[in-house]
Amino acid sequence: MPGRYVSRVWTHDPTIDAPAKYRRACGYEAFIPVKLPRLPLSLDAHVAGTVSEAEAAIRELNAGARPALAPLARLLLRSEAMASSKIEGLQTGLRSLARAEAKVEAGGRAGTTAVEVLANIDAMQLAMDEATTIDRFAVSDILAIHSRLMQRSINAARIAGQLRTSQNWIGGNDYNPCGADFVPPPPEELRGLLDDLCLGVNDDRLPPIVQAAIVHAQFETIHPFADGNGRAGRALIHVVLKRRGLAPAYVPPISVVLASGRDRYIEGLTRFRGDEVGVWIEQFAAAALSGARLATAYLEQVRSLADAWRAKLKARPSPPRSDAAAWTMIDILPAFPVITGPVAAAATGRSKPQVYEALRQLQAAGVLLPLSASRRNRSWEADGLLDLLERLEAGQLPP
Repeated sequence: MPGRYVSRVWTHDPTIDAPAKYRRACGYEAFIPVKLPRLPLSLDAHVAGTVSEAEAAIRELNAGARPALAPLARLLLRSEAMASSKIEGLQTGLRSLARAEAKVEAGGRAGTTAVEVLANIDAMQLAMDEATTIDRFAVSDILAIHSRLMQRSINAARIAGQLRTSQNWIGGNDYNPCGADFVPPPPEELRGLLDDLCLGVNDDRLPPIVQAAIVHAQFETIHPFADGNGRAGRALIHVVLKRRGLAPAYVPPISVVLASGRDRYIEGLTRFRGDEVGVWIEQFAAAALSGARLATAYLEQVRSLADAWRAKLKARPSPPRSDAAAWTMIDILPAFPVITGPVAAAATGRSKPQVYEALRQLQAAGVLLPLSASRRNRSWEADGLLDLLERLEAGQLPP
């Protein structure tokens, strides 16, 4: 087994609001994983083949990337962040989230769940933008990702970017770790294990998919935060794949695939903690392969949808000039399923009069659908895009 258990005693606490049996002292065992250089790693030909196939699919996904298609990367990031949140029980409708995001971008407020999911998108973006460009990834970068993830959470802002100082656990009861399904390492072990994890992030001797699988599973085993471990750990997948150059533009929505089989995903992490590291790597590689194929299919669908939008605008009795803001807005719409005037101005770099004329033209062409009749804080939905995203979020290949 790649790790060891240490026995601990949960202290008697008569003051907690819990049934009497949970206030008594009890014993439990916390798991301390081996550091990554000592992890037993042996991949058979079948697992190595799946890893190779997944990496080829991700390279193919990224082969057509260019600056003009940057909005498609944000589209995939949105789907990945939503699925990562869904695994943790944070669920909100895709349309509700898109409208909440537009409201927040315009200076308004959104509901608690939407705010937390939007924070997950921010944390993923941080992982993509900042953590992947530094020379050496460090524990401070993990803390920054977690801080971005949790700082907008009403219930967890106080722990944002803070390593836990007490024992946590998974499963069992809410009052003590005795009888839990899994008890991560004690707090005093965290810093050394995370330093080692960062060495694993900076190492480039393993294939990128194998490295990402191991880093993610090891992080989830360490479980260094009081909350937000799953979402932070899945952001590390992006860090590894971007740093290794495998996914310079588009990271496949691996969490979409993992979310579709949550119980199997948890079982895979459990196997990693046992003596079946290769089984977990194969499962992760298969999810990456499915995610890359899913993303490739949907990016093509979105490109086709954007072409249909351009055709609608061109078919107007008096179509806009070739340099008009409306054409630029179509280019950025995949990143903003619901858009407002201020967001459109910031994204396109056009003046306010140009933007609102473009919004009027796109609404008249049926490309944008108004979400309210009010003239204040108006927002528009990009026709057909959220339907595509709902199918992507569900992990369904397009017809």
